[in-house]
Amino acid sequence: MTQMTTLSGQPLSSLMFGTMQFGGKADADASSEMYAMCRAAGINAFDTASLYTGGASETLLGACVAAEREDVFVATKAAYDQPATDANLRASVDRSRQRMALDEIDLLYLHRFDDTTPLEETVASLAALQSEGVIRHIGVSNFAAWQVMKAQAIAAQHGTRIDAIQPMYNLVKRQAEVELLPMAESESIAVFPYSPLGGGLLTGKYASGGTGRLTEDHRYGARYGIDWMPGTAGALAHLADTRGIAAETLAVAWVARHSAVTAPIISASAPTQLGPSLAGLNFEIEDAVYAEITALSPTPAPATDRNEEA
Repeated sequence: MTQMTTLSGQPLSSLMFGTMQFGGKADADASSEMYAMCRAAGINAFDTASLYTGGASETLLGACVAAEREDVFVATKAAYDQPATDANLRASVDRSRQRMALDEIDLLYLHRFDDTTPLEETVASLAALQSEGVIRHIGVSNFAAWQVMKAQAIAAQHGTRIDAIQPMYNLVKRQAEVELLPMAESESIAVFPYSPLGGGLLTGKYASGGTGRLTEDHRYGARYGIDWMPGTAGALAHLADTRGIAAETLAVAWVARHSAVTAPIISASAPTQLGPSLAGLNFEIEDAVYAEITALSPTPAPATDRNEEA
């Protein structure tokens, strides 16, 4: 695996913080406070995207890292509202750099797979941006395993590689276990999973009538509205309560425990929400507890059949 470090050479922390709420539910003061909480806890890696909160996320993150740029790793994602052509990617990266006041972006992801643009053009553009010193590492988010490997083959033709993937992964969304995570381990690709709390479902707040993205955003409602998922969330909350641990801490630690995972991306919309997820930074989940949590949700079907014959 390509070793990723901050510009000053520090290894990345075992958790990354996602700033999706910066400039949205989290105003400038709340964003700054959460950034400071993360830094105090030892987190030195932060994730954003061109399209998060209309660009405000990048702007606020840039202000936060300005005084310590060399010691902080910054990842962002190219805008996906236009085809991933060379011209559009360059325009997106230029906007991101201007918002964050950065000469170089540590990790640039393709936010989604674009089937309207030849992947050869897209990857060639990323390779050129890297050779020009505009970005340090190349990543892809929300790609299927075959799409990652297709991009990897093209990248190799340009003398570079896909260094990281960012899939959705949590206790109730385990599809990544089928092909993405084994692929990443086999090919030494870093894995930074997002949504370890399942959009807030795994905090247990919705069982007590709480509101949030699952009740306010139809996309999250559809994503986590499958009939068995609330039961899994409730069982996790009960397991956590019996051990005197926050459900958020267990949910984050469960994701981090997978051997393919480099660093889960935690997030919050307010400083008061952040503590339990931050606690996952140094929480080592025991084998028996990991197995007990894993058994709370269905294991996804394998990628190939005839396993009964093994």
